[in-house]
Order: sequence, then structure tokens, then C-alpha cells
Amino acid sequence: MAKGLFFKHLLRAGAAIILGAIAQGALAQSDPADRSWMDPALLSAAKAEGQVTVYSSTNEQEALPLWKIFEEATGVKVNYVRAADAQLMGRIAIEARTGQQSWDMINTPTANQLPDNLMLPFDPPEAKHIMASARDSKRQWYGVYANYNSPAYNTNLVKAEDLPKTYEEFLTKKEWVGRVAIEGTDNEWMNAIFAHYGEAKGRKLLEDLVSTLKITVLDGHLAAARAVAAGEYAVALNNYTMLTNNMTLSGAPTAFWAMEPVALFFGQVAVNPKAPHPKAAQLAANFMLSKEAQTFAAKTGRIPTRPDVTPNPPDVVARLEKAKILPYALSGDQVKASQKLFDEIFKKR
Repeated sequence: MAKGLFFKHLLRAGAAIILGAIAQGALAQSDPADRSWMDPALLSAAKAEGQVTVYSSTNEQEALPLWKIFEEATGVKVNYVRAADAQLMGRIAIEARTGQQSWDMINTPTANQLPDNLMLPFDPPEAKHIMASARDSKRQWYGVYANYNSPAYNTNLVKAEDLPKTYEEFLTKKEWVGRVAIEGTDNEWMNAIFAHYGEAKGRKLLEDLVSTLKITVLDGHLAAARAVAAGEYAVALNNYTMLTNNMTLSGAPTAFWAMEPVALFFGQVAVNPKAPHPKAAQLAANFMLSKEAQTFAAKTGRIPTRPDVTPNPPDVVARLEKAKILPYALSGDQVKASQKLFDEIFKKR
């Protein structure tokens, strides 16, 4: 087995163990006294329903201990279904066509791309505590963690003082040819580049970056974070900051740096308007917006949408906010058009 691949497998195992330990520690430190999210009327109705089915793209090491907090606090059983974003969206579409409804709540960065008739307008009480850009104007989805985008690097292969300060400066890094990667669905980041530079200049910049640096397109943001952490690539042109944080927390030699523009979108919760367990779904969504749940999630590197929750590391948001932040919530049609253009620019087949 190649050295990089061996380290990547070792890193995956180590990260799972460490994240599991962090999650268990967070569970032990959960404060039962701070449970304003348990609205008495909603709790009573949710208990009567007895269970809730959650569709989510969050890995089990983080999610299952979180939902254990909810189960122990409410007595409501959580049926947790984990899959990739595209698989979850496809499954929901099939259920809608066939009239079979098994999901109650979804937690994924692509929830806002569901058709309006598949998202319930509702007003969870805890939503008033999250940042304004994480609240959908139609009240159909709410952000439970902030997905900032930033480049990342392997600290064993690149010195902090050698990092470019602009994307144009990437073009001068001839030593990085063939050593730069990007995930194949970063169309929100591409749109942020266009908004920052103007579409014509932004597209020319990206095309120059691809031709000059011979950028490799990878499948999966976690895979990209692991590949940079393992030294298979020196730099990620862009990735999710929270995943770089996860790798750093696991002890991997990797870090992010902020550079304009910083695209921002959210891991969201939305509720099925035809949910088999509607009250339990709304209670579960309110829980995920709570200080208790977001404090838990922050311990594993996810960046909270609540200003009253300290992120991990504590300065991560302050560092990112030194650059221009551009929030995005693209519709399904916008994502399709943007992804087609991304594929053209990055020569993705």
C-alpha cells in the first residue's frame, strides 16, 4: 500500500476514534438544565407519537450521540437514516411520487433545494437565536451549522508564510502543479468567485488556475479533507472549513486559511409537511437549533449558527470574517446550471 494511502486509512480510523471520544465527552457534559427547546405542549404531542425518522448526511460518529441526548431528554425514539445528500434527495423524490412518506425531518446542506411543497413552513422557537442569514424567508428551513468555504493545506508540505493571499496569487505557485485538489461539487464557491470578481473575470481566473496548476477534481468533501491531511495533495483550492477543522482536531497536519471570497451556506433542517410524526419532527428540529445541540456539534468542529455558542477552535469565525463572506442558498435549478458550468471549467467528466 502506498504511504499516502496507508496514512489516509490510519487517519480515517484515528479521526473516527477521536471524534467518537469528543462526542461521548460532549454527551456527558450536556446540561439538562438548559432545555428551553423542550416546549411542553410540543413535547407532550411528540411523546404521544413516540418516534421520529431523521434523514441526514451527518456521519454516525457525530449524529448518534447527539440524538441519544434527544432520546433521553424526550423519550422519543429516533430512527436515524444516514446517506449522501444526493441519495437523500432522490429517496425523498421517490417517496413523494409514490405517496409513501417515511421521513419526518431532514438535516442536510441541500434541504433548501427540495420543492416548496415538500417543506413545511413552521416557526421553531429556537430559530430566533440563530444568525439572520440562517433563517429561510419562507420559514421552510433553518441553518443548524454554518458551512464556510476556505482553502486548506498540509502543514508538513506548505509553510504558512508561503500561502497566497489572493486566488490570483495561486497562479504564481508553480511548485504546486499537480498538487492542488478541489471537490467536484463546489458550485457555491464558484458562484462566490463570480460575484467577487465579476463572472467574466472570475471564469477566466478559474480556467487559468485549472490549466496552470493541473488541479485534480475529487469526489467528496471529506475525502478531499483527508487527502490533503494525508499529504496526497499539498493544497485544496477550496473545501468546507468544518471538515478541515475535523482533521485538525484528529491531530492531522492540516489547516485552513481565509481568503476572499468566503462562500457560506448552511447545514439545514426542514420538516416534511406530510410527516408521519409531525410534532416529533418539529421538536427534533427545534432541538437541533438549540444551544445544547449546537454546543455539542461545535465540539466536533462544526461551526454553530448561534452567536451564543463558542465554536471550536474559538477564533475560527473571527478568522473567516476577516474576509468577505457571501451567503448562498441556491435552488435545485440554480445548482444544476452552476454544476454544469463548474464541470466545464474544471474539465470534470
